[in-house]
Amino acid sequence: MTSRNKSFVADLASMVEPAQPAGERGARLGIGVLGSRANRLADLASGAVVDHPQELVDPARCRIWERHNRDYAALNEARCRDLIESIVAQGKQEVPAIVRRVTGDPDHDFEVICGARRHWAVSWLRAHNYPDIRYLVEIRSLTDEQAFRISDLENRAREDLSDVERARDYLRALDLYYDGRQKTMAGRLNQSEAWLSRYLDLARLPDEVMAAFPDPHELKISHVGTLKPILKPQEKRALVLAEAQRLARLRAEGAAGLPVTVPDILRALVAAAAGPATKAKGKDRRGASSDDPTVRTGAGVPLLRVDRQDRKGVSVTLFCHGGGTRAEAEVALRALLDRHWPAGD
Repeated sequence: MTSRNKSFVADLASMVEPAQPAGERGARLGIGVLGSRANRLADLASGAVVDHPQELVDPARCRIWERHNRDYAALNEARCRDLIESIVAQGKQEVPAIVRRVTGDPDHDFEVICGARRHWAVSWLRAHNYPDIRYLVEIRSLTDEQAFRISDLENRAREDLSDVERARDYLRALDLYYDGRQKTMAGRLNQSEAWLSRYLDLARLPDEVMAAFPDPHELKISHVGTLKPILKPQEKRALVLAEAQRLARLRAEGAAGLPVTVPDILRALVAAAAGPATKAKGKDRRGASSDDPTVRTGAGVPLLRVDRQDRKGVSVTLFCHGGGTRAEAEVALRALLDRHWPAGD
């Protein structure tokens, strides 16, 4: 071996830790593992590392938190179609639901805080030819107030959660967690009081008004600006509630020609708030002064319009799809006949 090689071997040997007895090596290894574990626990305690275990579970062993902001009963295949297709395409649920453990319930192991829609979709798939799909959950330890805020943060940007569902959740949370203090709640949600107020106003709409819409979940906080002013004066409120109840009743009876879209129903309620049409002076086609030619219900819904009156007779337009009922139209026509064609003539 040359002198250069001997020097290299000597340098290499100096870098290698001297041989140790097996028992000593084991002790040093154990100390290293314990040190690593202690460091891990310290990181967890300081918040530098977050450790939330995840599991794949049977959705039947999970119950929906009673204060969940999702209307679970309103979920169906159509509302969950995009999620169902995503799970099938991936072969699994990609984003875990947030749950917490429950005790004292022999039928359930977990409570779903965030992920009701994922729970519904996985349950549906398991019942429809995908029995091996399991529910991916992330297990947390949460107070009710923490659960509310986490659920709100996760769902706030989701378009599939309606404004009505979110509004009702906020109204319930206001008293449950914040003693009715709107300012405190807005601060905890990192939102303005005005923003929160619009949601609370939506949640406080009377049940009669909500029932006037075929799907109340289509209402937005932007519609509160139309509804709130017509519900404030007591006399207007009574007219609006009466019209809302009428629309809901006629829809249940299968009446045709009712307003269906949210804007159309809002217009009908606004018209009802105006009360019976007052007589206004104007000019008819012949230039003569005349009263308002439109006959309306007490709630302001148009039934018919007198277009022309002359020696030959009366020309009338019936608003068959204006929102009134046939019975109301018959009463209006009878009054028109009595005025222009008295009995016995």
